[in-house]
Amino acid sequence: MTIGSGLSGQHRVAALPMYDLPELRAANDALWCPLADRLAASGIGDVPAALTRDRPLNQLWRDRRLLLAQSCGYPLVTSLRGLVQVVATPRYRAPGCDGAFYRSAIVVAAGNPVNTLADLRNGCCAVNELSSNSGMNLLRAAVAPLATSGRFFRCLLWSGSHRSSLALVADGDADVAAIDCVTFELLRRTNPALVARVRILDWTDTSPGLPLLTAAATDERTLAGLRAALDEIARDPAVAPARDALLIDGFEILDPLTYDRVLNLKQRAGALGYPKLA
Repeated sequence: MTIGSGLSGQHRVAALPMYDLPELRAANDALWCPLADRLAASGIGDVPAALTRDRPLNQLWRDRRLLLAQSCGYPLVTSLRGLVQVVATPRYRAPGCDGAFYRSAIVVAAGNPVNTLADLRNGCCAVNELSSNSGMNLLRAAVAPLATSGRFFRCLLWSGSHRSSLALVADGDADVAAIDCVTFELLRRTNPALVARVRILDWTDTSPGLPLLTAAATDERTLAGLRAALDEIARDPAVAPARDALLIDGFEILDPLTYDRVLNLKQRAGALGYPKLA
């Protein structure tokens, strides 16, 4: 790989953190390497040879040297607005996905007899992160019509990850969690024993999938090069094992306004008197 000069002589960074389960790190590396080779061959300078995995995501996403990273849709339309631009949105082959759109599986323990989300009133909910579209925002929109005086759950448990949320539900420490459908399918393949201990009670509404971003400072030539390279690796037979492991079916360029749907879900819950998951 040819390494050239980067933004202001500083090293660019790349990361694919959103579905970078320990069992899938080799697959993400195998996706990045041919992508990086194509970027460098197209004349883009200072292409990172390896993915960054040792920085806080909020810091990484805000880096003016960001070449490519994946983020959740909720930070994109809130804390990252104006700081990044969307390169493309992956299409995933997972139950619950529809093109570049996805939804969350609302899961309960396999032996839990509840039949509807309403049956979980006064239960305990596991949530991966406050800024998660799949674990918080989509669930908030689903619960909002059922809430009374701004409350529905007895307690919230902040787990830190979808895997941890699943474990809390499976172990009976939480009654319910909303799990990104791509993560759910990836865990079904890599940790089937855990997934077998829960069941899908319902699905949330759909939302635009997790976007691939670059810094707002990235120039148009580099942005075009990123999109062309993604299109190539989506069709390259040599990259098929990595794509298959990650469930990637291709990439789409959505109208930026498409991601307003994430905010619309937030606003819809607020209009129903349920501005925060509670």
